[in-house]
Amino acid sequence: MGLVTYLWGKDWDLPTLITNCAKAKTFGVELRIEHAHAVTLDLSKNQRLEVKKQFTDSRVTCLGMGTNQAYHYTDTTRLNAEIEGTKAFIKLSHDIGGTGVKVKPNAFPKGVSKEKTIEQIGKALNEVGKFGADYGQAIRVEVHGRGTQELPNLKAIMDVADHPNVKVCWNCNDQDLIGEGLESNFNLVKDRFGDTVHIREVNVGAYPYATLAKLFTAIDYEGWILLECRTNPANKVAAMKEQRKLWNKMVKQARRELKG
Repeated sequence: MGLVTYLWGKDWDLPTLITNCAKAKTFGVELRIEHAHAVTLDLSKNQRLEVKKQFTDSRVTCLGMGTNQAYHYTDTTRLNAEIEGTKAFIKLSHDIGGTGVKVKPNAFPKGVSKEKTIEQIGKALNEVGKFGADYGQAIRVEVHGRGTQELPNLKAIMDVADHPNVKVCWNCNDQDLIGEGLESNFNLVKDRFGDTVHIREVNVGAYPYATLAKLFTAIDYEGWILLECRTNPANKVAAMKEQRKLWNKMVKQARRELKG
């Protein structure tokens, strides 16, 4: 289990972040941009090496950057800027010892056909996927955005984005349950999963996390389960420990059920 710095880790500088993750035994970190860890594109070569060293000297794995780069924009200049920005984050992730960059297919713009947007996003993902492969950095496509987070639409995007370095990052949205339900939607993209999954608090709300744990257990998923939590507990290290224990309990139960 690991942590996305969204909310629970956003106010921790890098040494504190690494220390707290180690205490909670959440041994991987996706660094969301613009947070207190201060891992940004303007870091010098030596500063990037120092970030890498802080991770390698610890038990915590740097999983790379969690960005807001997106490719649905109708303005060509903006689209190209998003692509080039992604490439810059790929280089940063490489330099700090990360393994990938999280991006978003973020919307279906008004006045443009869904098919055209799907094609545009997919082609952009192939471009950054190819670039990322040269740096050993996976492109993690978060299931995100109005319309684009619906799994049939995300699958259509991934059908265009067929570069093997472009992967799906499951995101535990309410939209996972629409249509034919969680298992059907899960199966649409399970062959394209990468090494990161985002979950919220597994004991808050109605999302069927026990079922999700069973689905991932059934496919022998070996990636990182990353906490991207929404609440504001006073003791976030204790909360991280609790979530890890609750998730592991669900996985153990799933294993028992699958063995029959």
